[in-house]
Amino acid sequence: MNWRRVLLSRFVVVPLVLAIAIGAWNIYVDAHAHGLLEGSVVDASGKPVAGATVILFTHDFVTQVEKAETKSDASGRFRFDGNDSHLIQLQARDGNATSARVTVRLWFRAQDRVVREPLRIGPL
Repeated sequence: MNWRRVLLSRFVVVPLVLAIAIGAWNIYVDAHAHGLLEGSVVDASGKPVAGATVILFTHDFVTQVEKAETKSDASGRFRFDGNDSHLIQLQARDGNATSARVTVRLWFRAQDRVVREPLRIGPL
């Protein structure tokens, strides 16, 4: 029997490649599943908004339910710890001004993510 031919056959190579891909994905998920979510809040002119309330909504069968809230820091940055959902929405409020709700889809539950586009607060 020619072992080289057997080991290079599609019946060995394909399952081996799949096993490596699945293993790599699981290692990636394990290293990036802390539930950290970061972003920023700006006003209509693009300036950071300090002290804005940022609300995290999670999907609950049919509706979005408010799960947590935090305040933006002096540079307009916010951070949530322990998000265990994979489909969320974010909204910022500051006094009578609010931002549109932004849907953030994650590849897996508790994925760490930095929201690149800032939440833009404008008048109601």
